[in-house]
Amino acid sequence: MDPVHDTWVRPSRTALPVVWALTRAAMLALLAFDGRFPLGVGGVAGEVHARYAHWGATLAQGTFPTGDPLWQYPPGAGPLLLAPGLLPGLTYFQAFVTLTLAADALVTYVLARGDRDPRGAWLWAAGLPLLLHVPLARYDIEVTALAVLALLTLGRAPRLSGTLAALGALVKVWPALTLLGVERGRTARQVWGTALAAATAMLLFLALVFRAPLSFLNGQGGRGVQIESLGGTVLALARLAGWPGRVRYQYGAMEYVGPWVGVVATTSLALTAVAFAVLLWWRLRARRHTEATPYDAALCAVLMFTVTSRVVSPQYLVWLLGLAAVCLTSRRTTQRPVALLVLAAAGLTGLAYPVLYGDVMAGTWTGVGVMAVRNALLVAAVWVSFRALWTATRR
Repeated sequence: MDPVHDTWVRPSRTALPVVWALTRAAMLALLAFDGRFPLGVGGVAGEVHARYAHWGATLAQGTFPTGDPLWQYPPGAGPLLLAPGLLPGLTYFQAFVTLTLAADALVTYVLARGDRDPRGAWLWAAGLPLLLHVPLARYDIEVTALAVLALLTLGRAPRLSGTLAALGALVKVWPALTLLGVERGRTARQVWGTALAAATAMLLFLALVFRAPLSFLNGQGGRGVQIESLGGTVLALARLAGWPGRVRYQYGAMEYVGPWVGVVATTSLALTAVAFAVLLWWRLRARRHTEATPYDAALCAVLMFTVTSRVVSPQYLVWLLGLAAVCLTSRRTTQRPVALLVLAAAGLTGLAYPVLYGDVMAGTWTGVGVMAVRNALLVAAVWVSFRALWTATRR
């Protein structure tokens, strides 16, 4: 965007550490009061206390959690969940939150570093608390840190960028999309070649150190339609109209069961395939490339795969906030309106979970309304993002 027509106010970096410290202190306070009024349903921290700690103990014995249907994560997640148990003097929960805050601080630092536009760092620092205390009780900040670093090192160290993207992909797959917008030619060959080599080496290492590194594949096939997803909103509206389905806890999430759920799940998978085809089409047709193109393409791609997913857990917004923040570090980004939509969606996500999650599960008009508006914002973000990306790279 031309600086003359840039209506955003350029913020200062000086207050950023203070704002980061105050907002993270507030998030820690919310974590301490998890489940109490007015935070809605509890259990946000239970993911770490019970499930992650149990998996960490299993991994410490040299094996992935085989036979556990809730283990649905690529093998790179293993070392990440094992690490908190290795910190001395802290409980697993305390160590987990400490490492998560360290990753959060690293993301803020690299976004604000050098001559980058500080609006990116401000979006991350001020936007993440919109998800309340949920980000501190999930490991998505660490994954986002790998993706952010992969994008921001792309121009000066393409091989390092490819390695970081590969590590992130082995933890949660989606960071592989950060390489989608790399300009064709020597840089692309370096990045993709290094990413492939790093992923292969890491997989071989994990196969040597742990047993059953691919056991996560068994837990993916049975996933249904989570109530927070776009398909879940369709079913929630149908439920208000008399559809007989119900909500049940399975595969670590609240999902719909009943007639037509399988059709909705299959449709979601089909839409994901369509999204992949559209992105491939864009990649083949793109002609114009700027420093911001890889950032914009990464945000657009992850938005597409988020909206078409059967899951869309609240922590998915951590990914989108991180990628939107990277886009705003460049004055040539096309994604500023998308960043605003992501911020609004993050605010509604924090309201839906945990504050109004009881209403979301019960399918009340309030719960369905909040989720419908949140998902409508994400759909709008996909449209605005791809349209801006297509226009900028075909011009």
